[in-house]
Amino acid sequence: MSLLKAFLVGNKMNKSSTLLRFPLYQLLKNVGKPSWENFCWKSSHGFTFPYGQRDNSPQSFCSWRRMFSKGLKSGLGCPAAVEQQTPEVSDKEQRLLRKLYTGLIQGHRACLAEAITLIESTHKRKKEVAQVLLQKVLAHHREQEQLNKGKPLAFRVGLSGPPGAGKSTFIECFGKMLTERRHKVSVLAVDPSSSTTGGSLLGDKTRMTELSRDLNAYIRPSPTRGTLGGVTRTTNEAILLCEGGGYDIVLVETVGVGQSEFAVADMGIKRGIIEMADLVVITKADGDLIVPARRIQAEYVSALKLLHKRSKVWRPKVMRISAKTGEGISDVWDKMTEFQELMLTSGELLAKRRRQQKVWMWNVIQESMLDHFRHHSEVKDQIPLLEDKVADGILSPGLAADLLLRAFKEKS
Repeated sequence: MSLLKAFLVGNKMNKSSTLLRFPLYQLLKNVGKPSWENFCWKSSHGFTFPYGQRDNSPQSFCSWRRMFSKGLKSGLGCPAAVEQQTPEVSDKEQRLLRKLYTGLIQGHRACLAEAITLIESTHKRKKEVAQVLLQKVLAHHREQEQLNKGKPLAFRVGLSGPPGAGKSTFIECFGKMLTERRHKVSVLAVDPSSSTTGGSLLGDKTRMTELSRDLNAYIRPSPTRGTLGGVTRTTNEAILLCEGGGYDIVLVETVGVGQSEFAVADMGIKRGIIEMADLVVITKADGDLIVPARRIQAEYVSALKLLHKRSKVWRPKVMRISAKTGEGISDVWDKMTEFQELMLTSGELLAKRRRQQKVWMWNVIQESMLDHFRHHSEVKDQIPLLEDKVADGILSPGLAADLLLRAFKEKS
């Protein structure tokens, strides 16, 4: 999913925080490489695929290579073959899909909510039915883009920043301004899940009381469930559904920096995040905090000059805003539309979207392979035994991983 990356910086008297709108595809850029080494464990990326030591032998991953090779030889890339791979659905499921699809493209929020719930389901059968719905929405999406002369149907904006930076407050103020200008706005708010219980408060929507009552806005909180990068694994699909529902602006509020122990934490916070931002927004620039906000803005302007230029047509901007007074909110939107026009004219935006779709495909493959590995008949019973031996210091993590892989490959 290609989107404008913004970082929100919360301004306080003795402490500054930042709201960052950043490209989520950057967080997953290494996952998108179709290389077998990406399925090995890398602590720098926070992956937990238990492969241990990398095996460079020709026999490594032979079963998976044969499986993918067989799939390619059988013509899975052909449209006809794709149709054959679409799961059959019962009459009851067909009625559900017809209701959701029709309601979605007609702009019914209840159908959009039910459709997102379906794609977020972890139930195997529901996941298959969800893919049938997504294929129908994709076909509708392509038709609408052709009518729109190849231009994207919606403007996607990713926002991130530390807790307390004012992300939710900014989104409510910003979203209300957009709906008043006759835009339809959807907000996908990602809340952190507990690393122990897996639960999530899903409290972002409760902090946007005015926007949540707006009929031209839709807010959907979702838990991360341990997914890397500050977004959920179904965020890209939820964006597609929102666009199918007629929302022309999609705001993705990611897990706040510091709320997640995942990918953002491995990037070296300050420089790592800022260098991905297309727009840095200093929040809370009002009252006694105006002077500190100006100082912070000057510091970020200087810092951004030292970073490598990622786009031929755009340099990251630093702005001050106050959601309390509304000052600077419309200026932020002006900069966003300027970014969109320049990136569309240069062709960079569409090129990024194509690359990001491939990245998401490989991300799903990685998660699916890990799930298949954990539930493999020859592996699942051995995992707790080997985990105990590793914890007791009897086996090294690498040897335990090799033993599991050997059992997995022999029966795959």
